[in-house]
Amino acid sequence: MDDRMHPVGIMGQQQAYGLDHGTPTPDLEPRKQDIGEILQQIMNITDQCLDEAQARKHTLNCHRMKPSLFSVLCEIKEKTVLSLRNTQEEEPPDPQLMRLDNMLIAEGVAGPEKGGGANAAASASAAASGGPGQPDNAIEHSDYRAKLAQIRQIYHQELEKYEQACNEFTTHVMNLLREQSRTRPITPKEIERMVQIIHKKFSSIQMQLKQSTCEAVMILRSRFLDARRKRRNFSKQASEILNEYFYSHLSNPYPSEEAKEELARKCNITVSQVSNWFGNKRIRYKKNIGKAQEEANLYAAKKAAGASPYSMGPSSQGTPTPMMSPAPPGGPQDSMGYSVNMNGDYSSPMSGYDS
Repeated sequence: MDDRMHPVGIMGQQQAYGLDHGTPTPDLEPRKQDIGEILQQIMNITDQCLDEAQARKHTLNCHRMKPSLFSVLCEIKEKTVLSLRNTQEEEPPDPQLMRLDNMLIAEGVAGPEKGGGANAAASASAAASGGPGQPDNAIEHSDYRAKLAQIRQIYHQELEKYEQACNEFTTHVMNLLREQSRTRPITPKEIERMVQIIHKKFSSIQMQLKQSTCEAVMILRSRFLDARRKRRNFSKQASEILNEYFYSHLSNPYPSEEAKEELARKCNITVSQVSNWFGNKRIRYKKNIGKAQEEANLYAAKKAAGASPYSMGPSSQGTPTPMMSPAPPGGPQDSMGYSVNMNGDYSSPMSGYDS
């Protein structure tokens, strides 16, 4: 009797614990149908019109089980979400962005003072032109200010567009998160964190804008200031003074430091510019000896006719000679430690001079 009842007991236990896989239990079928229906509703959310979505949202907010749903979501979030304690540390400012800001402020493109960059351009342009009183300097200064104002205008227009787009997107995300916080748990710190993430994403656009603006300013400076400082024509008066000294000391056209300072003062240029001019003049004389001889005769005739108002005093070497003679041993030398004789030969200080 016990043996006949034993299989029946085992089958009964399997059915009680749901271990009989041969025939499906009647409770699983409705559950699968419910999950499938929920997934289908989720997939159809994007196809709903705005009025229908608002109606469903209102139904959910008014549902009597909504507080229970919210509490369950809070419990799930407490168990699964990462803590934001370590993510709330304030990040240091980007050093590259700070460098770009400082440059834009220094050039007058950014910052409250609109005339700062123009004032800096005025002093730089005056230094590059050899003096503040020349008309060509005023023209170039006005051109520089006009171009700089154009760059500033474009920069502020693009910056305003950037700030407007960033604010609009941030406001949209904040409103969306606040609306969702009525259904799922979202803390104000999480919203603030999301705003920081958005601003960090937008900062790359801001950096690109400032980088391109700085490049435009550097190109402008290179065209209007740096290029003129390197390759500019001296005034006619300065050229007269320098050429007269050169041909008056043709046998040894190496002015002393005192003479360079005096020439720089009379020509309203720097001592370095005087040195560069004499170095270039000696090279040009060597390459164009015929034309230079005609120019030397012209200045000799002027000197014979009368003392020039630009004269540096009596020549120590007499009248100009057709050819340049080498600089005396121990005399002044060109830069790089090499002497240039009047025949166009370069000689090292260690090898002496060609005869």
